This record gives sequence, C-alpha cells and structure tokens, in this order.
Amino acid sequence: MPLTILSDSDVRTLLSSLTKEDILDLQQSLADALHYYSTSTEEDLNGCCSLYQPLRTALKRSDGQTTLFMPASSNDGIGVKIVTLSEPDTKKSDAASLQSFSSLSLASTTESTTSSTTAFDVPPDSIASGHSTTPKGSLTLLDKYGTPRALVNAEEITAFRTALASTMLFKKRTNVHDVVVFGAGKQAYWHIRLALLLRGPEIHHLNIINRTFESAHDLIERLYEPLQQPVAFPTINIPIAETTDLVRPKIQILTPSHTEYERLLKSTIRASSIIFCTTPSLSPLFPASYLTNPEGRKKGRYVAAIGSYKPHMVEIHPDILRQNVKGEHGHHHHRHVRQGGAIIVDSVDACLKEAGEIIQAGLGGREIVEIGELLMLKRDAERRRLEAKGGDGSRSGDEGLGLDGSGVELGEAKRVKGTDKQVQDAEKGLMEWLQKGNVIYKSVGLGLMDVVVGTDLVRLADDRGIGTRIENF
Repeated sequence: MPLTILSDSDVRTLLSSLTKEDILDLQQSLADALHYYSTSTEEDLNGCCSLYQPLRTALKRSDGQTTLFMPASSNDGIGVKIVTLSEPDTKKSDAASLQSFSSLSLASTTESTTSSTTAFDVPPDSIASGHSTTPKGSLTLLDKYGTPRALVNAEEITAFRTALASTMLFKKRTNVHDVVVFGAGKQAYWHIRLALLLRGPEIHHLNIINRTFESAHDLIERLYEPLQQPVAFPTINIPIAETTDLVRPKIQILTPSHTEYERLLKSTIRASSIIFCTTPSLSPLFPASYLTNPEGRKKGRYVAAIGSYKPHMVEIHPDILRQNVKGEHGHHHHRHVRQGGAIIVDSVDACLKEAGEIIQAGLGGREIVEIGELLMLKRDAERRRLEAKGGDGSRSGDEGLGLDGSGVELGEAKRVKGTDKQVQDAEKGLMEWLQKGNVIYKSVGLGLMDVVVGTDLVRLADDRGIGTRIENF
C-alpha cells in the first residue's frame, strides 16, 4: 500500500477546493462516527466506540508549550495526532475599531481607547499576538492491520474538523441571519467558510470580534482568496458580492479599542442568531447578562464554544450555561425561547475533565449530552424518510423528524437532565429546541474526529492527485 503525504500546502489546496456537496458528505461520515462513539458498546465491535478512544495525553514543557498526543480508532483503521500549542498569557495587542467590508474601499482611520470602566472594554486574556494559536504537528494514519496509510500536516485539519462538527447543528437552525465570530485564526476562518458554504444566502450580517483589526482583515482576504497572500492593511482585495462564488454578506470587524466597544459588543450579541467562539480565552468574552436577562432571552441562538481546551480557560460565562440547563420547569414563558435543559458536547468524559465552561459552571454528566446521541445514522435517516412518505409519494413529517434530505440528520436524545417525565418532554420538544431554541455546543476535540476526517480527506487527495505518494512504504 502506498503512503500518502500531505503537506500544509497540500491540505489547504484540498480543503479550499471542497464544494457544499463535499462538506455534506464529510459531515455525514463524521456524524456516523460520533453516533457510534456515543452509542456503541463493546459487544458491537465497532471501531468508533468510546471504549476504543483513549483520553488524550498532555505533555507540558518548561517553555509554556503543551504537546497533545491524541490516539484514536475508527472503522477504517487507527491513527494518532500529535500537536503542540502555545500557552495563553496576558499580553495585550494594539487594535483598531469598528469597520465595514460592505464596499471595496476601507478607511484607514482608527479610534484609540479613551475611556474604560469595565473589564469588557478590553480584550480578555488570550494568546499574545506574537504567538500562533494554531496547533502545529502531524496526523499519522494506519489501516486496520497497522500498515502506514498517510502522514498529514495537522495545522489546517484541526480547525477544519472542529468546524465540520460545530456546523452540524448550525445547519439545522431556522435563523442564521446574523453570525458573530470571536477570533480571527484558523478556527474562525473555517467556521466562517463552512457557514457560508452551507447557508451563505441566508447569512445577512457577519461580525468578527477580534483583538486586532489586521488579523481579521487578513482572515477576510484569505476567505475569498484562499490560496493567495493577503494584501497589506488597509488595502482590501476581495471580489464584490456579485462576482464571487462564496456568498459575501455585509461584514463588520469590531475590536476593543473602539471608544464605544461595550455598547457595540452588547448590541452585536443581542442581534446575533449564531455565535462562534474560537479563542483560547481565560475569561468570558462578553457579560452573561447579554444573554441571561429577559431581553437577551427573547431570541433563540446557537452558540458554539470550541476555543478553550483547559479547565482554567473559558469563553462563555458559566452563568449562561447554568441558565441553559435549568430547562422550562413544566412551563414555557411566551417571551422566552426554549432552553433545552442540557449543554451539547463532543465528549462527556473529555469535557468534564477539560472544558473550563462546563467545570466552572459546576455541571455534571446529567446536564450535558453528546452530539453523537442527537445524530441519526445515514442509513437510519434514509429508512425513516421512506417510512414518512405519504401514499402519493410525497414526504409527510420529515421536518418533525429532523430530516431535510441532505447532510446530517437529527435523531432523539437518549440522555437529558431530570426525571422520566422531563425526558419525555425533552424528546417531544427536541426539534423545536435544536432548530429555534437556545443551544450551546462545547467541544474540546476528539482524536476520533481527526482520524475519521483525515481518512476521508486522504481518499479525496488520492482521487484528485494532490500530495505525494511513496510506493511500497
């Protein structure tokens, strides 16, 4: 068997060429794996079962860097990702203000910070601008028999597979008009790119909130010219909305140096329907009251927090999570959207040990549910779709089943908080909650995700002639 080697450049070339249909196929493959991870038992002999997925090992060095070893098993083979990350510190970087990409020209004027009275007028502690937030390392893949299959640069894959999972639930949301993204690194990039590929025409506003204006500017440049070097700020070189294949909504960048940062942050969060948090922050990115008080609860939102990966890191205030797991207690206030009664995670075991938001909110295993328990296998979705067809061949009840004919399908939750009656109520309102309610998804990453997505990408690379192959390795 030949060994396929994909460099960072090869991976970027491959990922940048993916179409919406490619993304849906990759999502379905990952969804099946996550479903098996959450529901399979040892007797099932399924390679994705959680029993075959060791928790990652962290090696922290004296220079402040942490190296993670993430072994995993899938139905196609085994693999291990080894990546090194920088440790967050408290350095601050210069920032610009609120600007808009609604035209091709961009004003170069900025506003300095003239007053600050609250902690949220300045960016939270995070990785300094001189350090990369991108994990650096490699993914090694072997087939079922241990034969080396591929060696892949892990920088881009780590962000891509995380966004692939985060956007599974995003894709099902009824309202995606206003998207807010915290951060401007690779995680932010891939969350934005996949969101635009999957639901682009429905996204009217894209707001990027970041410590520096320049890095957010570079992100937008790379978004529309992925294989080109971004032009230097303040010049902008992106196509107009009418001439680009990737949908271009109205884009704004907000940085903490704006004199009205707190007011603009609050209004932006309140107007949002989707929030992607992609920073290794040590403190909440915005006050809990923005979402927990009566005004903030009038609108349903999907919030994905994937940037923090240690117990002392937190992007979402713990009070927001505590409120979300309270559920409705038998009644539903007409001015408040459904809370759901649970936080969705990639892995219960991993998040209870590593996710700062979960730990600091004091949540336990009965208050969090794995995304794999909400996902339906492709074969089961196809069977239920046939059963839901009416006598005239038309579909009846597909929406209630979470079926839409493309990509990841939603099933029934097997574990939620509370008594049997609460479980029945939660299952009855599951689709309404996932599609319209307040949904929080927390991920710290699984080696299984890397192995499954990496294996599929290697197959695509071989089919498209991307990368280097060594025969008889």
